[in-house]
Amino acid sequence: MNNQPNEPNALTKRLVACALCLLLSTTLNSAADRQVLRGHMPAAVREPNVQPTARLSATNELRLAIGLPLRNPAALTALLAQLYDPTSPQYHQYLTVEEFTERFGPTKDDYEAVIAFAGAQGLKVTARHPNRLLLDVSGSVADIERALHLTLRLYQHPQEARIFYAPDADPSLDLQVPVLSVSGLNDYSVPRPRIVKATPLGELKSSFRPWQGSGLNGTYMGQDFRQAYAPNVALTGAGQTVGLLEFDGFYAKDIIDYEQLAGLPRVRLRTVTLDGFNGKPGPNNVEVALDIEVAIALAPGLSQIIVYEAGPFGNWHDLLNQMATDNQAKQLSCSWYSPGAGPDPVADQIFQQMAAQGQSFLNASGDYDAYTGLISFPGDNPYITQVGGTTLSMTTNGGAYVSETVWNWGNGIGSGGGISTSYSLPSWQNSINLGASHGSAKRRNVPDVAMTADNIFVVANNGQQLNVAGTSCAAPLWAAFMALVNQQAMTASKPPAGFINPAVYALGTGPNFEIAFHDTTAAITPTPAARRSFSPSPATISAPAGVRRPVNS
Repeated sequence: MNNQPNEPNALTKRLVACALCLLLSTTLNSAADRQVLRGHMPAAVREPNVQPTARLSATNELRLAIGLPLRNPAALTALLAQLYDPTSPQYHQYLTVEEFTERFGPTKDDYEAVIAFAGAQGLKVTARHPNRLLLDVSGSVADIERALHLTLRLYQHPQEARIFYAPDADPSLDLQVPVLSVSGLNDYSVPRPRIVKATPLGELKSSFRPWQGSGLNGTYMGQDFRQAYAPNVALTGAGQTVGLLEFDGFYAKDIIDYEQLAGLPRVRLRTVTLDGFNGKPGPNNVEVALDIEVAIALAPGLSQIIVYEAGPFGNWHDLLNQMATDNQAKQLSCSWYSPGAGPDPVADQIFQQMAAQGQSFLNASGDYDAYTGLISFPGDNPYITQVGGTTLSMTTNGGAYVSETVWNWGNGIGSGGGISTSYSLPSWQNSINLGASHGSAKRRNVPDVAMTADNIFVVANNGQQLNVAGTSCAAPLWAAFMALVNQQAMTASKPPAGFINPAVYALGTGPNFEIAFHDTTAAITPTPAARRSFSPSPATISAPAGVRRPVNS
């Protein structure tokens, strides 16, 4: 009888070793098959002086938006070139949302596979999008970490007095269907409005009337904008809808008070809230009120304004995609940005869809003079129109246009512009003398157009009267101006102008330039950041669009 302890025989040892090898091989192959989505970690997280302070609570719930890539992107690029080439038979033959989705959206099978993946990971689908470019999901931090193979940690923000969360690794998915990004995994960069100053009128001296507007203390309001940019023009924006992108709410009474003070008709407002936002006005309601009020002032006959609202931590992709898939407003405005956030491939796709559908997207270019380094999203995107700022002078009480200077207060405050570090030179900028305008012959130059961004009267903060400044003023004014252009097109049974940059730059070098646009070459305070601006004159309405040549420091 053998009294020695039982030991595994040689065969057993070999079987155990084989099983371990098989398990390890399966694990390694599974990890190798995962698709890794680069660029989801804020640059600050990689800095040695920024260390995690804790983990984000596993029970917290986050809202995410999974972005899928377009099909046939080269064909879309070719189509967009034809849609905006006046010599092409496809000129302005825009697509519907359904047509765009059929030709360029992810397939139904791929979309359903992503939905199934989300469900299998314990994530709840909160919204499906008609173009299948986005899938909104929510889930606990624990489920998200497990699904994306990362850990969400808390960090002290290096520039702001707050804690932010971010992943400690880029997400990776056990999914064969290609995914472009997963937004919502960090709150390092939160949206900010392009307003640089909002001064209560009561704090201004009673004699403060530098630019001769008809509003209190010489501010510009109501009919002043039409007197400056569309005098003696009967067009009011009738039949047109303006869409505004916002990360806050507004007080309805503020808009009514502004309309009454300015002698304007009531324009219908429709609010679309996203990402769980309740629409309650917050500290940035001034931006929302400004956008609505100046749009009504320049286009008082609008059929409606759609205010697309998400909260202060709302998702850019959800707002932009809602505007595109609604496709109700042919002129869209954005006066917000995300500091430190650069190119966004999902947003690029959505902006291309807007252009394919004949939508004009006007974006405030910024308020801090010449850009240096990375330009904050969406400040240099080449698929939209970037809007700079001017300071307008009129005759007494907003009687008539006199002149414009580039908006520049000095000390780093003024119309933003510069050369993109992310996007190459678009074909439609080839026609401009970039050497004369201090631009780049290789990179995207911004902004494209301009309008007044200084000394604007606003009612906000639940009844407060303010004087505001910033390219925030200029972008919604341009959207309203495009409503006049598109009203004229509609009256003539023509399609809307859509993405105006190709036409803008063609006009900028054409024989009618001097009669169509105000050429602004001087700044209030001569500084290295002073740049040339072009804003529309009344004659622009009979042309496809207005222009501002790209001028950079």
